[in-house]
Amino acid sequence: MNNSGKHPIGIFDSGYGGLTIFEKIRSLLPSYDYVYLGDNARAPYGTRSFGIVYQFTLQAVMRLFDEGCPLVILACNTASAKALRTIQQRDLPVSSDPSRRVLGIIRPTVEALGTISRTRHIGVLATSGTISSGSYTLEIAKLAPDMTVTGEACPMWVPLVENREHESDGADYFVRKNISNILAADPLIDTLALACTHYPLLEPKIRQWLPQGVTLFSQGDCVAASLKDYLLRHPEMSNRLSCSGLCRFLTTESVEKFSEVASIFLNRPIEVSQITLA
Repeated sequence: MNNSGKHPIGIFDSGYGGLTIFEKIRSLLPSYDYVYLGDNARAPYGTRSFGIVYQFTLQAVMRLFDEGCPLVILACNTASAKALRTIQQRDLPVSSDPSRRVLGIIRPTVEALGTISRTRHIGVLATSGTISSGSYTLEIAKLAPDMTVTGEACPMWVPLVENREHESDGADYFVRKNISNILAADPLIDTLALACTHYPLLEPKIRQWLPQGVTLFSQGDCVAASLKDYLLRHPEMSNRLSCSGLCRFLTTESVEKFSEVASIFLNRPIEVSQITLA
């Protein structure tokens, strides 16, 4: 996957949900090569401390750099919330190749949200880690200070997806509970952001409990569009990327486990290699 000294784009997630982001990116930018790394053995990151999430995320980023990726996308809200800024400010400037880049998914999501809401009241559905980090509230305050943000932690949603229960009747209870909570906290919300990459698989359930007039916003399309725009604005990076339309998958879990769960997100068989991170 290295033609003429060019290299793939790295995509990292703590688990499987980043595959929803990867699919949107690859759909919009199919010619590029990709390496997807899931730290599935140590997931979920959502309940871990800032220090641990930073440590684990940095290990994954460095591994993708070792795989030759000059550009890494953190397709994980928790990693973007708890680790991205430190990696960008502290680790990249002293790396052996200062032209490497690491991008997250919170900023492009916030930029898109600012163009959608009419009432200027936004709801954020996310893991406990993303909500407690306050990252969406902070980013929205910077880019759209007139907006009011209400967060709702949905700790059961990821396990529902990864245990293939996202279409079950039992999922309705937790989805209905969290939707009711956030809309009760701020009845003026007209836009709900799915700020976890697992949550798009619950969209049919979520829409079932949404009142009319509330827009459901998923990240994948805007993250893919943001990456396309970034590469157009940075031809020096685009020129370093290989374009064979190939993709490799790496996991810290067993190959069998990753392949089984990834099929929920990708609907096709894939080849996976098991790695360790330290």
